[in-house]
Amino acid sequence: MKKKYTVIVEEGEDGYLISEVVELPGCHTQAKSYDELLKRTKEAIQLYLDVEKPLDIKTKFLSLQQIEV
Repeated sequence: MKKKYTVIVEEGEDGYLISEVVELPGCHTQAKSYDELLKRTKEAIQLYLDVEKPLDIKTKFLSLQQIEV
């Protein structure tokens, strides 16, 4: 059974795109293009699940905000 994961995507100072999987601490990767990033993120998730037992997080992602102060 497939499970959905929440992924945060950011752009690093060097121009690389960086993804972080919210539900899997330490699961992240990077790539130059968005398509490659998604492919690598799926691979990272699979490798993570092969090695680690994921936490049973009962929260549901609602939104992401940027606030400038």
